[in-house]
Amino acid sequence: MIDKICEFLTNKIRKEMPEIDDEKAEVINYGLQNIIGEFPKIFITLGVALLFGIFDLTLYTFLIMTPYKAFSGGFHLKTHIGCIICTTLFYCGIAVLSKYIVLEVITKYILISLIWIFGIWMIKLYAPADTENVPILRKKDRRKKQILSYVALTVGLIVAVFVPNNEITNILIFGNFIQTLCITKFIYKITNNKYGYEVYGNS
Repeated sequence: MIDKICEFLTNKIRKEMPEIDDEKAEVINYGLQNIIGEFPKIFITLGVALLFGIFDLTLYTFLIMTPYKAFSGGFHLKTHIGCIICTTLFYCGIAVLSKYIVLEVITKYILISLIWIFGIWMIKLYAPADTENVPILRKKDRRKKQILSYVALTVGLIVAVFVPNNEITNILIFGNFIQTLCITKFIYKITNNKYGYEVYGNS
């Protein structure tokens, strides 16, 4: 259903803009799939969260992690079912960890420090982590998203130091760590993804 809607919209765009070739149309179609596909994923994820009694924490995770995810990027799975499962595991999994894990103060500070160092390093190497279907090739765009990734990670972890709520602190700690993993070359390899800038940047 989503594929048909996106194909229809892509064809409409091509009629209005004849200069769009097959390659650009494919990128547009993929972008539309990501945008339109987000709505059922969000509803399904929140539905699962409601079923397991973690609705509030999952919603908080979604709101808290959206800026860092949007700026830093990450891998994409090839099917809608795979994306739905992965999205649900990401948000609900972080919510579950945040609900049941209680960190000692010193452990919390050590984790925050290590995640910040790891995150800064990974952002420098890979962010924004694009895909071959939706590459980010303009140096200005890449630099802007990279800087915003640094800011989002750093602000999130600073908040984690001072916020008194254990669950929110955990969301910031576990969420930023897992999202940082999602941009790494290791995760791209095991999910059979390629960075768009590597595929097209040197062509």
